[in-house]
Amino acid sequence: MGRLIPVALAVAFASASGCVVSLDHDGYIEHEEKRFDATSVVDLHLYTFDGSVEVRTWDRPEVVVDIQKRGQDKEAVSRIEVLSERTGNRIQIEARKPGGGGFVGIGRFVSSSAKLVASVPRNTDLVVRSGDGSILVERVNGRLELRTSDGSIRATETSGELLAESGDGTIQLEEVAGVVEARTDDGSVRLTGTPAVVRARTGDGGMTLRIRGGAAMTGDWTVTTGDGSISMELPDEFDADIEADPGSDGRARSELALTDVTGGTREQRVLRGRLGQGGHRLTIRTGDGSIRLLRY
Repeated sequence: MGRLIPVALAVAFASASGCVVSLDHDGYIEHEEKRFDATSVVDLHLYTFDGSVEVRTWDRPEVVVDIQKRGQDKEAVSRIEVLSERTGNRIQIEARKPGGGGFVGIGRFVSSSAKLVASVPRNTDLVVRSGDGSILVERVNGRLELRTSDGSIRATETSGELLAESGDGTIQLEEVAGVVEARTDDGSVRLTGTPAVVRARTGDGGMTLRIRGGAAMTGDWTVTTGDGSISMELPDEFDADIEADPGSDGRARSELALTDVTGGTREQRVLRGRLGQGGHRLTIRTGDGSIRLLRY
């Protein structure tokens, strides 16, 4: 490893081993890089005890992961263990929480963390888990499982099967297709695209869904929030049997060209109707809030 140069601003350099270190007002940072061939579809697992995870695509037939370990000082960073292994097409990288030691002294304390930044081929199966941190995934096609205990999740231009789950954070899914499941205990949910199946739930937060032309249901959809309003835009050519339940205090209103309409009044709050030719059931529920169905 090369020398550490203590300066006010971060200074990074590469040693012969490919390790990069720096020192700034956010503590001591060390970079470690992992590379893997990806001539066929890989199953990539990225785990970190604390830190964000970012995954983006490129045109190269390889997977490159930059592990950015951060801590109070060099000793704290050295206690962060990074495990890396490959079995067939399965690649796993895990940053483990450091054990022992603690901060003793006066001044700014920087808790240990490990951020993972990955570049992958567009067709990649992906499992991401963070104990505390945000997740960002852009333009990946495959089976995607994104989980964080505390942090936001954002996925853009994905297709296949997507699961996004946060214990505490917003979920933003932009231009997604395929089977989509989004769950957060506390936070808003926003979804746009042409999904085939949607199962979205938040314990506390509003929900906004914009379903673009060309989307077609291949199974039942559920959109629910314990506390918050729901706004959903659907194209004219969309086919669904709709049930919108605003709970005891809200109202369900529709600008869609529904047929066989019942409810939607103060006396009968649950709005039911058929859009287009009907078919699969679209269930929309809120424990406390309004529901608006709009034309896309």
